[in-house]
Amino acid sequence: MNPLQQPLAERLRPKSLGEVIGQSHLLATGRPLRVAFDSHTPHSCILWGPPGVGKTTIARLMAEAFKANFISISAVLGGVKEIREAVELAQEYATKNEHSRTLVFVDEVHRFNKSQQDAFLPHVESGLFTFIGATTENPSFEVNSALLSRATVYVLEPLSDKDLQLIIEKGLRVVGDLEMDDDAIQLLKDSSDGDARRLLNSLETASLMAKHQGLKSIPSDWLSKVLGQRLRRFDKGGEHFYDTISALHKSVRGSDPDAALYWLVRMLEAGVEPKYLSRRLIRMAIEDIGLADPRALHIANDCAEVYERLGSPEGELALAECVVYLSVAPKSNAVYSAFNQTKALIKSQGTLEVPLHLRNAPTKLMKDLSYGEKYRYAHNEENGFAAGESYWPKGMQATDFYKPVERGLEIKIAEKMRWLREQNEKAKVSSPQKN
Repeated sequence: MNPLQQPLAERLRPKSLGEVIGQSHLLATGRPLRVAFDSHTPHSCILWGPPGVGKTTIARLMAEAFKANFISISAVLGGVKEIREAVELAQEYATKNEHSRTLVFVDEVHRFNKSQQDAFLPHVESGLFTFIGATTENPSFEVNSALLSRATVYVLEPLSDKDLQLIIEKGLRVVGDLEMDDDAIQLLKDSSDGDARRLLNSLETASLMAKHQGLKSIPSDWLSKVLGQRLRRFDKGGEHFYDTISALHKSVRGSDPDAALYWLVRMLEAGVEPKYLSRRLIRMAIEDIGLADPRALHIANDCAEVYERLGSPEGELALAECVVYLSVAPKSNAVYSAFNQTKALIKSQGTLEVPLHLRNAPTKLMKDLSYGEKYRYAHNEENGFAAGESYWPKGMQATDFYKPVERGLEIKIAEKMRWLREQNEKAKVSSPQKN
């Protein structure tokens, strides 16, 4: 292909380490990947990072630095056939020159299933080729442990504002006869979301349209119309998705309404389904606020219902209102903790029999078998409380799972529970019962 017909991002792909912009934590002198380059010693690795930060470029530069044959596979488009062909080609290279090196690069390696990833193992172990995988997903979850144990993981970072500025300057020199004001440059950087390929594609599109319209300078308002609404990087269902919802949840739990609003809007702007967010807010109200402020659950449910009625964008304001309320509400995970402790205890003890006095007795036979006998109906007792009554399985020690915190409504709940326990203790002293 004529170089001038190649996309701008491809024309500007670095041809040497010195041309790489960003990733200095890996490529600067003395840093891990730079040491590997300088020592000319290839090793299998996983390059993990968001789109457009140089994973493919680094893999290609590795092959050049190690004077290795380069075989590239896309896990998005390829399968068993492509893996088999790559192995055969590597074997052919080895047959022609036993001292030659081959590097097999698998882009989006997380798209391969377990058996496909396992297919590389024997050839990596035999030294037939060096394996380089690139992924936007967390390798801990998406790459087989066997393959992961044989590869070093390098984490690539999103490009900084300074990095993007340098890339734009290089791009403008290539497209030629075109200027951009500072606001337009910032808009271009913001819309790229740290992705160099996306940045250069946008710059190329804008430059072609500007030249078509006879523009010599690109203003920000014109560029905004050209770019349209570009969603920020958001891999729904991927790690970035869960990292961001985690940041929202922890901001609410940490009582920071401003940070919580930031993460909420980030997710909405990225196209996350608001219904999903409303479900998560309901969960936060239950898990982190609980009985310290029972109104939080009502508000979370109400906001979800409001969104159902109004839809976007009007209904999104209800979600924002809910996030702020949950953030400033008193916090308690007492019920959440009690529930988990109860589950753990039941799992360890198995199924214990229900005491006879607590059993239902709808038939004569059940009554004859003493079901429900000696049960004390609480409403008929003083203060509506059967002091000293036991509701636990026979032989099981009563356990305090629920421990109210000294915040919000749970202050009152704690006072009530202390009173109830005092009445139980008095009843046990005055008339001891066997459990």
